[in-house]
Amino acid sequence: MHLKDFLLVSPDIQSSDVLKAIETAIPAFAIEQAIANTKTEEERRRSLPAQLVVSLVIAMSLWSKDSMRDVLKNLIDGLSESWVKVGKYWRVPCKSAITQARQRLGARVMSQLFHQLIRPMATQETLGAFLNGLRIVVIDGTCFDVPDSDENARVFGRPSSRPGTQAAFPKVRLVILVEAGTHLIFDALMCPYRIGERVRALKLLRSVQSGMLLMWDRGLHSYAMVKTTVSKGCDYLGRIPANVKFLAEQPLEDGSYLSYIYPSGKLRKKGCQPILLRVIEYTIEHPENPTEQLTYRLITSLLDIEKFPAELLAREYHQRWEVENTIDELK
Repeated sequence: MHLKDFLLVSPDIQSSDVLKAIETAIPAFAIEQAIANTKTEEERRRSLPAQLVVSLVIAMSLWSKDSMRDVLKNLIDGLSESWVKVGKYWRVPCKSAITQARQRLGARVMSQLFHQLIRPMATQETLGAFLNGLRIVVIDGTCFDVPDSDENARVFGRPSSRPGTQAAFPKVRLVILVEAGTHLIFDALMCPYRIGERVRALKLLRSVQSGMLLMWDRGLHSYAMVKTTVSKGCDYLGRIPANVKFLAEQPLEDGSYLSYIYPSGKLRKKGCQPILLRVIEYTIEHPENPTEQLTYRLITSLLDIEKFPAELLAREYHQRWEVENTIDELK
């Protein structure tokens, strides 16, 4: 069948629509509250008040190809007076004034605003967001290049390289917690490159709770990860490395089996006890070689084989790749 009179229409979102969406998602009073909580109010009246600078930082991520002054003009022209409070005869400041205003504001107010507003937003109708009533969330990490400066190199560090050479750019490590159905990042941590993903992932578990199903890749597997997730009342489904072995304590009818994960010797001395879990093993075709099989092994706190059969969990685990899509979108 041939396609006739086919026309591809690129979506075009007007700036005015984006600005209205910003006002709806981030109320003006929320910005004022974040500023008050971090004590970043100005001691004297300025042409760039803290509330306007917060708005600018948010908008700069949406119009990243425009200059700061152009973004600022769009804000003043497009946002309501209740959201951006400026004087009647206000003029667009120079670049250095904008830079100084951002330095005065600092990062704490943006972090405060993030934690104040960001929550998982999927509903039961959202495709791929829930599994038998459990909200699917995924944790993973990535690295970003940052500008090549002595200060960035000192704070974030560079990847290792051959003796006598150095990596082109310093790198920052980012660990994120994502809602699978919406790709919404509802918690995140940035840290120097030298700090591993496992360390930061454990801290990020502050935002998981009962009613969630947390998925992770084999690089984040650990007893501490399992113990901390369970202590939050959150269920988990994680892949385990090939070198980690589990004894089949009790085979189950769906082909999975019950086993225990044991703490390290150091943790055992502290009184940590083994944790009961369920192991699921299955094979899939190699994406590049159909004649080759890849073996996956998952561990989970979901022990009910009637409600969560092994085949269902094996199929749903690949929702974990939604975090990879989110990272690609972010980059």
